[in-house]
Amino acid sequence: MSKVTFYGHSCVGIESQAHKLIIDPFITGNELSPIKPDDVEAKFILITHGHGDHVGDGVAIAKKNNATVIANFELANLCAGEGCNIHPMHIGGAHNFDFGRVKMTMALHGGGYGEDASRYTGPATGFLITIDGKTIYHPGDTGLFLDMKLIGEMNQIDLAFLPIGDNFTMGIDDAVKAVEFLSPSIVVPMHYDTFPVIAQDPTEFASKVSGAKVVILKPGDSIDL
Repeated sequence: MSKVTFYGHSCVGIESQAHKLIIDPFITGNELSPIKPDDVEAKFILITHGHGDHVGDGVAIAKKNNATVIANFELANLCAGEGCNIHPMHIGGAHNFDFGRVKMTMALHGGGYGEDASRYTGPATGFLITIDGKTIYHPGDTGLFLDMKLIGEMNQIDLAFLPIGDNFTMGIDDAVKAVEFLSPSIVVPMHYDTFPVIAQDPTEFASKVSGAKVVILKPGDSIDL
């Protein structure tokens, strides 16, 4: 059994009996985060794309924990230049790690490092993470795309995190369609309320979803898989 914890925005922690992972560790500057970077213990940091609200504290956490950053080739090598251990991947590729399997998926979004996002970090991505026999889909920042239907057909998704904030990502109605395409057992909304421009009501999302259980996690809340 694994414990999956939502830390606000798109930051998600996964803890199995033997392994700890964190995805998109945007903690510093995230007023919704219930934790501080020094609180994080993880051996793998998965980063979906190069924007500051997803790379977040990833480099600092990786160096403090002697952890490995898993990201696309361009972003991983940027992190290596800052002193991190890395495992570069790219879209469509998969790899078996000690904790389980990761497959990198496409995402419809951008990617750039630094305050003005001007440093090239490759394309935005998502992750299918299989751990303890369960598959978790974290798409990062993305708009709706039809290949989500293929992702759902080719993978039994136990838990999907989906952005609902609109403006930079899918909004509520497109995220509802994504649930239809992906057919997850459980879906958790993310990437909303961090900033005024992405303020949304997750209960509206929950009311429109059919065919999956919607679990609204407050930052710091967990779900067991």
